[in-house]
Amino acid sequence: MPRPVVALLTDFGSSDHYAGAMKGVVLGICPDVTLVDVVHDLPPHDVLAGALELAACYRYFPVGTIFLVVVDPGVGSARRGLAAEAGDYRYVAPDNGVLTAALQDLPPRKVVELTERKYARPTVSRTFEGRDRFAPAAGWLAKGIALASLGRGVTDYHRLDIPVPEASPDGVAGVVLRVDRFGNCITNIDRRTFEHAAANGPVTITAGGHDIPRVVATYDDARGTDACALFGSTDYLEIAVNGASAAERLSLARGSWVFVRRAGS
Repeated sequence: MPRPVVALLTDFGSSDHYAGAMKGVVLGICPDVTLVDVVHDLPPHDVLAGALELAACYRYFPVGTIFLVVVDPGVGSARRGLAAEAGDYRYVAPDNGVLTAALQDLPPRKVVELTERKYARPTVSRTFEGRDRFAPAAGWLAKGIALASLGRGVTDYHRLDIPVPEASPDGVAGVVLRVDRFGNCITNIDRRTFEHAAANGPVTITAGGHDIPRVVATYDDARGTDACALFGSTDYLEIAVNGASAAERLSLARGSWVFVRRAGS
């Protein structure tokens, strides 16, 4: 039997004990687990960022991986804790929409609320449910319990309203959704939508009011420090500057408009 894998994705950073404490709880329940850090430096309380990073990476993990996702500005409130099973993966997270993008890709077979107290720590902190509710649930799943053992089934879990590209006869209007640490601006325009807009001839691209002169295959194909567009590793259109930050150079951020227009429109 392969070792169970629990992958952690949080906004806890690396300068405090929070992520380590959650790992300790998981190991205490399932000592033979493999723990993987996906990311802990998400912007604090940024649920959408967590949802997008999870969706960008989950499919590259081994079958059976359990994702422990804690971006939780509502910690200690009445919002629920969830566990979900979708495709080959399971997820433990607060019910705040952080699972939205992953569960859009693969609709869940089952979602439960974390109501079974014996699978939580005896005392649950109102400020650290990641340690006391979510980490134990992930540990017990790694140990082999069924998802249904964690609580009652739900269907009304929270979903974020993630912007989608808007097609028109003139082309496509999209937005920047993510800015990575290199300053590359990843949009919500997928390759298929772009290729449909470009099917009948050349297109022009503007981002935040700036013309983007070229669509390239790699960052190195850009001319000098010109801005360019390309399809990155997630197969969404990116705005980039070779060796520099497109976000800084072009004053782009999440929500900045990106237009793909048919020539002459």
